[in-house]
Amino acid sequence: MITPIEKADVLVEALPFIQKFRNSLMVVKFGGSAMEDPVLVRGVMRDIVMLEAIGVRPVVVHGGGKAISAELKRQGIPVKFVNGLRYTCDKTIDIVDDVLHNEVNKNLLALGESCGGRMKGISGKTVLKAKKTLSVNPATGVGEDVGFVGEVTGVNTTPIFEALEAGLIPVVTPLGTGGDGHTYNINADTAACKIAEALHARKLVFMSDVPGILADCNDENSVIATICTSDIDKLIKDGILSGGMLPKIAGCVSALDSGINKVHMIDGRQKHSLLLEIFTSNGVGTQIVRPDSVM
Repeated sequence: MITPIEKADVLVEALPFIQKFRNSLMVVKFGGSAMEDPVLVRGVMRDIVMLEAIGVRPVVVHGGGKAISAELKRQGIPVKFVNGLRYTCDKTIDIVDDVLHNEVNKNLLALGESCGGRMKGISGKTVLKAKKTLSVNPATGVGEDVGFVGEVTGVNTTPIFEALEAGLIPVVTPLGTGGDGHTYNINADTAACKIAEALHARKLVFMSDVPGILADCNDENSVIATICTSDIDKLIKDGILSGGMLPKIAGCVSALDSGINKVHMIDGRQKHSLLLEIFTSNGVGTQIVRPDSVM
């Protein structure tokens, strides 16, 4: 059993980190199967509320792929993927819009508020400017239509900064609006990277259902604690970074190049992983840094 003195020691150990990150803007992307466990989700939202309470300025960008797939199945709409991207027809984009805003986002807001947080749901449609994208077939190099899937062309930071200045925690859906007026489905990882860049965030944290970047994909204990951007080409060549991790890494590098201090990849299934990664010396996941980065 932890004694009161041991609890105080934990707080004292965290003090330098709390001082360092006071008033810092931090974007947290929350996704993966960790979002399927209500206990885990509430724990993550409680930790985010704690970050705000001690002076950090968190901005949450969330996914919702499994909830969307479940609703599509319930409505009898087949799920189709083209080169790894979900094909998004007229009916599908309406369901994506509804599920992200009225189910996933509202649930995160309610959980944050139940922990004493002051939350603000923000539609990505008011933040992310988008245009239609194609899914490139890796075998042919030809772009294939994926419906209302978009890439980010710009970020309107005003709604987010207004929420932060009002002392609220923004929780943003990964949707964008095109110049044609259509709503576009945006990859949540990409949305988080672009928002972090536009906000000039100090940190970008990806919370998913993996413990970090693994040296051996079959061994969850082989987490690489720190990766320098100058090492990424070799890690790709060695096969450590591959598949769906490649676009995420590309987004991380772009975010770092924009001035973000560090990008973290941590396991949302681990209790308090967000606090442990930010407020302890060892951390619990993988941090990605530039060669010239300092703590």
